[in-house]
Parts: sequence; C-alpha cells; structure tokens
Amino acid sequence: MTYTSYFNRLEPRQHEIFGVDLGQGISRRTLLLGVLVFTTWDGLLFLTIGFPSVQWLTLYMLPPVIVTVLGAQPSKACDRRAVLATWVIGAHYQVWGHRPVICGGRVVAHRSEWIPRSARWERHAPALTRTLGPKLTGRLMGGTDTEAVPPAGPPVELAHTVRLYGPDHMVKIAAGRGRRKGAST
Repeated sequence: MTYTSYFNRLEPRQHEIFGVDLGQGISRRTLLLGVLVFTTWDGLLFLTIGFPSVQWLTLYMLPPVIVTVLGAQPSKACDRRAVLATWVIGAHYQVWGHRPVICGGRVVAHRSEWIPRSARWERHAPALTRTLGPKLTGRLMGGTDTEAVPPAGPPVELAHTVRLYGPDHMVKIAAGRGRRKGAST
C-alpha cells in the first residue's frame, strides 16, 4: 500500500541495454510490457504474413509501439493500475458482461449477475448504427428476449426488528464464548 503518489513513481529503471546508454532509463515494467507486446504481435504477423518487407514494416512496428507507450502510462482512474489493465478490464466487461473482482480473487459470476449486451452497449448504439446500419446493429446488440435472465430465486423480504441488549446480556454472551462445551474448569 502506498501512502503518497511519490512512492508510486519509484520503480526500477534500465539504464543500459547491450552496451547502449539509455540516459534516464526506461522503466523495467514498460520494457517488459514492450517485449511481451512486440513478441506476441510480431509472432502472430510472422505466422500469418511472413517475414516483414519494407511495405509491411509499419504494420509490424507501429501497433506494438502505440500499445506499449499508451498502455504503460498510469491510469487516471486507479493510481496503482496501468492504462493497459484498464483496457483489458473494459474489454472483458464489454464481452462477458461481468466486472471481475481484482483484489479479492475472481469468482465466477452467476448467470443472474450478468448484464445484457444491449444494456452494456447502449451508449455506443448511435455510433454503431451510423457505421454498421440499423439492421446489423440490432443483430449485434441482441434483443431483449435473447439475453433475458430469469431471477435467481423468489424476492427476499426483510422484516426489520430492533432489539436492544443491555450490559448484563452482553456479559453473559462474552462469558459463554470463552468456555468450551463439556470441558471442566
């Protein structure tokens, strides 16, 4: 846990690679992200297109550079998270309809917790309609009946009852917790 934003900026930096001086240095986290993005992107393109020629060099280099430079910046929404993590979480939400729990561990969402695609994409609907047309947008967004989720069970009704316990009752409860059943004192 960091208490000030100054400690968020403290990170190891790589000042030299293969004998080349990098000046102030590159953040090692950014360097690792760049290696992963370049390896994945260029490997995928190498398998589909082949060895890069001069015409394809921009396609091989520009998208990984953009993703690395923009994705490694700190997120404005969460100080401890990079922008790339925000993109991944947003894409996960748009595809699956359930926001993952980051800190507490990922619990598989029950079907009643999913948000329908039409509700998730409603703010993008006008732009989708302009670009794809109303017919394709309607199929892509899905109707209300295609993703209707039945409730998980009957509605829960709460009966509020106020109880006031005095100090005598609290002493009994506290004394009873310390003893084990069947143990002799």
